[in-house]
Amino acid sequence: MDLPLVVGVDGSEPSLRATDWASDEAVLREVPLHVVYACLWERYEGASVARDLGKPSAQVMPQKVVAAAAQRAQARHPELKVTSDVVFEEPEYALVRESRNASALVVGTRGRTGLAEALLGSVSLTVAAHAHCPVIVLRGSHDNQATPPVHGRVVVGVGEDAEASSAVRFAYEEARRRGVPLEAVRAWCCPAHETTDHPLLADAPARLHEQHAEETLADALRDAPPDLELHRRAVEGHARRVLVDASHGADLLIVGAKRRTGHLGLQLGRVAHAALHHSACPVAVVPQPV
Repeated sequence: MDLPLVVGVDGSEPSLRATDWASDEAVLREVPLHVVYACLWERYEGASVARDLGKPSAQVMPQKVVAAAAQRAQARHPELKVTSDVVFEEPEYALVRESRNASALVVGTRGRTGLAEALLGSVSLTVAAHAHCPVIVLRGSHDNQATPPVHGRVVVGVGEDAEASSAVRFAYEEARRRGVPLEAVRAWCCPAHETTDHPLLADAPARLHEQHAEETLADALRDAPPDLELHRRAVEGHARRVLVDASHGADLLIVGAKRRTGHLGLQLGRVAHAALHHSACPVAVVPQPV
């Protein structure tokens, strides 16, 4: 049985946009959509949501929040199978658990205003750092649609250990589903201590680093599907800046995140962390076991 695509909602406008995007993605994947609202309603959430929405708390029960999101997805794609659930638990724990039985997990960048917004932003970061499946965090002004493509391009960042990269394989499928080209980007830098002022050798160290980046791209992409339009770019600069720059012309930016068994901290890495905070388009964080 196909694993569902899971979307986390909380009644906020960003989560409604995430619902739209997730329903598009579920249709592309031909899998069901599962809408989840995880909250500590009775202790913290109820009064805050009611105040933000300007409604009596009795009219903003969690079941109504999740039902509204599910109905929105169903109205957008009547043929899509949609299920929903309310989980009375901290969102980060509930969503990471949901990720064990999901093809992918979609979340918004932030929730409601004020303190709740900051907390829900941290929830998205925590889920991206610990989920067992790819997590798509909706960033950017066109984050309410997966189709039709706005820019017509998917971008994947290629790391050093690219031969067995889950992120690259995920990127192949995302580009093929959308029918758009895939741009694989590998950043490279030439350390200052390797440079020289000799006019005949000035470009030699940089060229070696660029050549290594090109070889890494070739290794990472040697199993690319033959029907996929593929573009390779070796770009000078720090990977964080290079990928954020590339996100301005993309519909989806894909990065990998290593998962070390038994490690309790945020398992993202600097590149994925920067992408989640600064990307101009939705970001997919794909776990890579090590």
